[in-house]
Amino acid sequence: MNILMVLTSHDQLGDTGKKTGFWLEEFAAPYYVFLDAGADVTLASPKGGQPPLDPKSDAPDAQTAATERFKKDIDAQAKLASTTLLSDIDASSFDGVFYPGGHGPLWDLAEDANSIKLIETAIASGNPVATICHAPGALKNVKRDGQPVVSGKKVTGFANSEENAVQLIDIVPFLVEDMLKENRGIYAKGADWSEFVLADGLLITGQNPASSEKTAELSLAKLAA
Repeated sequence: MNILMVLTSHDQLGDTGKKTGFWLEEFAAPYYVFLDAGADVTLASPKGGQPPLDPKSDAPDAQTAATERFKKDIDAQAKLASTTLLSDIDASSFDGVFYPGGHGPLWDLAEDANSIKLIETAIASGNPVATICHAPGALKNVKRDGQPVVSGKKVTGFANSEENAVQLIDIVPFLVEDMLKENRGIYAKGADWSEFVLADGLLITGQNPASSEKTAELSLAKLAA
């Protein structure tokens, strides 16, 4: 079983002068879910190499068992430091695709032609695509049969209320919840910061960091089916 995880290469939080990137827990928890299930995991990003880490996700209060495991895992750290260029990825080589969140994907993966093509190819091939938190933003410009890929699908993602709580509602280029609704997705959410995951067909979406492990587990279940 071959799983591709696609991370952001974007590190600027709008024009605030602050840094962003991928959210550590949303990478680490799914990575170990896949690894422990015996999957071969490949990491990719638009610019290749080391993807930028959102510094807030490295704060003491954001740590989990998965992030602590990662910080002791020299092999995983080396793998993350040398992600493959997304443009070099052959979608047909993978059984499933997973997108960790963090705010970065709203700027680059939402518009990246290689990412859009990758998701469209995966879906057309019958392979599941999972996104967590802000990473459903990568689905913004993805089409299936000429329609938005989320159209008519039950989906979730970082809620407007959660974005408001972190005081970035006026900084991000778009709101995940609004975008999914505008693309005719059937958006639903759980309580802020609680685990909430939806699977509809080949799309699996998780609302927030608390949902990352469950999103990966549903990806595996979809692959097993």
